[in-house]
Amino acid sequence: MTRDEARALVLEALCEVAPEVDPAALRDDVPFREQLDLDSMDFLRFLVGVDARTGVAIPEADYAGLERLDDVVARVLAAKGD
Repeated sequence: MTRDEARALVLEALCEVAPEVDPAALRDDVPFREQLDLDSMDFLRFLVGVDARTGVAIPEADYAGLERLDDVVARVLAAKGD
């Protein structure tokens, strides 16, 4: 899986939870909290969506380290071995 493929799948999961998000305007290096109005349940649903699309289950203990789009994409790629 390439970085672009992983990013596209992560964005699909995010847009399912927050359909008002403009993927083209989302910055990879800026924390989600500064860009989006996601509550904790939305964030959890987002990560479940990432798992469904990529097959990468993210343990709850790792949630705090997933502050940016880059963080989630990197996590997916690391789990996939790329």
